[in-house]
Amino acid sequence: MEGSSKRINANGSKNEKDLFHVIHKVPCGDGPYVRAKHAQLVEKDLETAIVWFWKAINAGDRVDSALKDMAVVMKQVARTEEAIEAIRSFRRRCSKQAQESLDNVLIDLYKKCGMVEEQIDLLKRKLRLIYQGEAFNGKPTKTARSHGKKFQVSVKQEISRLLGNLGWAYMQKSNFMAAEVVYQKAQMIDPDANKACNLSLCLIKQARFDEAHMVLQNVLEGKLPGSEDCKSRKRAEELLMEVEYRQPPPELKDILGFDLEDDDFVKGLQQMMNEWAPSRSKRLPIFEEISSFRDQIAC
Repeated sequence: MEGSSKRINANGSKNEKDLFHVIHKVPCGDGPYVRAKHAQLVEKDLETAIVWFWKAINAGDRVDSALKDMAVVMKQVARTEEAIEAIRSFRRRCSKQAQESLDNVLIDLYKKCGMVEEQIDLLKRKLRLIYQGEAFNGKPTKTARSHGKKFQVSVKQEISRLLGNLGWAYMQKSNFMAAEVVYQKAQMIDPDANKACNLSLCLIKQARFDEAHMVLQNVLEGKLPGSEDCKSRKRAEELLMEVEYRQPPPELKDILGFDLEDDDFVKGLQQMMNEWAPSRSKRLPIFEEISSFRDQIAC
């Protein structure tokens, strides 16, 4: 009877320990990586967690996860530049399978630091890897995680996501023409309401109000995935108000005697500008980078 009681207690303790790891999402063991996750998720001591993540990397203990998790925690405690340097310095110790996740973390860190050029370069490199068939480890889909939930992402969805990020980066540089081209491409591949709003903003910045109005109407009429999202609808409504506020009234066009978006007028204006200004290439920067494979990624 006594032996049976000990077995029950032992099994009970084991079950409680397993339940603890499940609830707190802390891996089993006693190595530096496990201690880092315990400090991060249970004790909520992020600085101590960073110390243990460093020890895990140096000890070769789950380096893939340790480096990525440490960078994320560093961002949370406003040590973003250190996180960038850590990934750059130690990613060679990580497996090939971990490189894509590290790139995604790095893009997020670049955003946080306002490192737009670095962000653009990395996004273009990731698009090239997809074109070359080197992304997703040669598979048509990959497993992604968001807010603790796993889901499948297709190559097409990933291309559209990367183009969306690239468009936003160009917008930060006020290169609205390049951003427009990228967003148009992203919408051809995998349209959604959020990118449509960004595309409309690019058009507004170029005073192409009628085109912006049409894009926003697609969102408000529920024609795009994500149109039902409250944030997307609210943003579309706000942008539409801006379009209506900034668009010249019809009577102004009548007074001027021409349509402000008339093709002949625009061509004449462009010709006049060419005569006044030195000749320059009309090729947008984005074409130089993605034109070689833009047909392939349009699938």
